[in-house]
Amino acid sequence: MGKVKINQQQLPIKAHFFFFMAAMGPILPYLPVYGKQLGVSPAVMGSITAVLPLLFLVAKPAFGFVVDHFRAWRRAIFVGLLATTSGCYVLMYFLPSLPAPVLPDKGEFFNVSCSAIERCSTMRINVTDSCEDDGRISDCVWICRDAGNFSAQAFFRTSREASFDKHSSCFVSESNSTYCLEDDVCQITCDDSKHESACIYWSLTFLGFVLLMALGNIGFNVSNCISDAICFDVLGEGGQMSYGRQRVWGSIGFGITAFIAGYAVDLWSGNDTIKSYTPSFLLISAFTLIDLVCCSKLELPALSGSESILKDVTKLIRVKPIAIFLGFATIAGILDSFIIYFLFWHMEDLAKDTGYMHEIKLIEGLTVFAETIGGEVIFFTFSGKILKKIGYGYSFVFCFACYALRLGLISLAPTPRWIVFVEFFMQGPTYALCYTTIVAYASVVAPPGTSATVQGIVAGMDDGLGFAIGSLVGGFLYDSYGGATTLKVYASLAILTAVAYLITHLTYLKHIMPETDTRKKVEWKSPEEAAEKCADANEQ
Repeated sequence: MGKVKINQQQLPIKAHFFFFMAAMGPILPYLPVYGKQLGVSPAVMGSITAVLPLLFLVAKPAFGFVVDHFRAWRRAIFVGLLATTSGCYVLMYFLPSLPAPVLPDKGEFFNVSCSAIERCSTMRINVTDSCEDDGRISDCVWICRDAGNFSAQAFFRTSREASFDKHSSCFVSESNSTYCLEDDVCQITCDDSKHESACIYWSLTFLGFVLLMALGNIGFNVSNCISDAICFDVLGEGGQMSYGRQRVWGSIGFGITAFIAGYAVDLWSGNDTIKSYTPSFLLISAFTLIDLVCCSKLELPALSGSESILKDVTKLIRVKPIAIFLGFATIAGILDSFIIYFLFWHMEDLAKDTGYMHEIKLIEGLTVFAETIGGEVIFFTFSGKILKKIGYGYSFVFCFACYALRLGLISLAPTPRWIVFVEFFMQGPTYALCYTTIVAYASVVAPPGTSATVQGIVAGMDDGLGFAIGSLVGGFLYDSYGGATTLKVYASLAILTAVAYLITHLTYLKHIMPETDTRKKVEWKSPEEAAEKCADANEQ
C-alpha cells in the first residue's frame, strides 16, 4: 500500500477551519432558540439579526484597516479576535435569570381545567403589575366549553415556564373566577406584549444577550472572512477549485460539536422545557483554546495590496454581469438567513405540537450533524469538479432550484425528525455549493491585490444585505403567519429566482462572460484581463 501524503503547507489551515468551527458548533445554530427561550418574539429576533449583517459590512473593512496598519501584530490581532469572539458567547452563560416566567409561543394554552386555577387572594400573592414581582400579569382571552368566551387577567408565578395550575397561576380579579366553572375546560390565549416591552426588552438579561450576540457574530463573521483570505493565500494563484477541500474540515468540526452539544444539553436538562446550555459553553472554551494554538502556525496575508482598491473594485462592480451576479448572491443570502435564524424556531414549534420537546436539542444537533457531515462534506469536497463540469451559471441555477425543494419539504414535515433527513440531502446542493460558487467567483474576477476586498463585497451582499433582508422579513412573516407558511413563501422566491437566473444566463451572461464558463476549453486569463474584457464587451 502506498503511503498517505499529507500536504504540510495546507495542514495548518485545515486544522484552523476544524477547531474554529468546532468552537462555533455548540452555540451558533442555537442562538435564535436561546433567545426564544428568553422570551424574544420572532419579529424582535428578526429585527436583531437584520441589523447584525449591516454591522458586518462596517466591521470587515475596519478590521482590515487595523491589521494593515499594525502589520507586525497581524497574527496577535487575529488570535485576539478569535478569543474575543468565543469569549462573548461564553459570557452569555453568566447573564442573570429572567425577571419572570416565559410564556409559550403566541401565549396559547390548551385544555386547561378551571379546577386547576384559583384566585390570587387565596394564593397570598402580592400582585402589583411590576417587573420586580415574582411573576407577571397577562391579559388573557378564555374560550371555554361551558362558560363561553370572556376576558380575564392571569398572574403567573416565577417558574421555568408559565403554566396553568394551582401552584403557578391564578385569577387576578376575584370576580373573573366566577366565569370559569369547576368542571369547565378552556383554551386560553394570553397577550404578553405589555410585559415584553416593559420588562423583558429592558432587562439586563435581554440587553446583555443582544450585545454579546452582536459582538460574537461580528467577530465570527470577520474571522470567517479572514480565514477564507488566509486559505486562498495558502492555495496560491489558480487554486480556487481546491478551496472546498480545505473548508470541508470546518463543516466536519461544526457538525460533530453541534451534535454533541445538542445531545449533552438534553441530557443535562432532563425533562425541563427550558434547557440548560452549560455543555455548549464548556465545548466552546475547550475548542477555542486548541484553535488558538493552531493559529500560531498560520501566516496572515495582506488584506489589501492594490494602490487603488476602491477604484479597482468600483470599476469591477460597474460591469453589468458582475453586478447581476451580486444581485442574485443577495437573494441566496435571503434564503440562507431564514434557514439559519428560524429553522430551529420552526422545529421547536413543531416539537411542541407533536410531543418531541423532551429530545428537541438532540434532534437539532442531529440536524446540524446531517447538514455538515452529510451534505456539506460531499459538496465542499467535490464543488471544484462540479464547477468545472457545469460552470458558475448553471451551478447557481441548480442551487436555487434545490433551495426551493428544501424549503418546501421542510414546510411539509410532520415532525422535527423528518427535517433531519431533508437537511442531510439538501444542505450540500444549496448552502455548500452556493457558498463555494460565490467565493470562487469572487476570487476569479478580482483584480490583482484586491481579492480579499472583492470577496468581502460579494460576501457582504450574500451574508450582509441578503441576511438583513431575509431575517427582517422572515421574522415578521413568521410572527404573523407561522413557520410553515413562511417557508412556502421563501420556497416560491427560490424557484422564481432559479428561473430568472437561468433566463438571464442563457440570454445574456453566457455570451458576454464566456471566460467564467469552466466547461469551455479556453485559456484562463488574469482577473484584471477578465474584468477589462467584460467591461469592453459591455460597452459594445
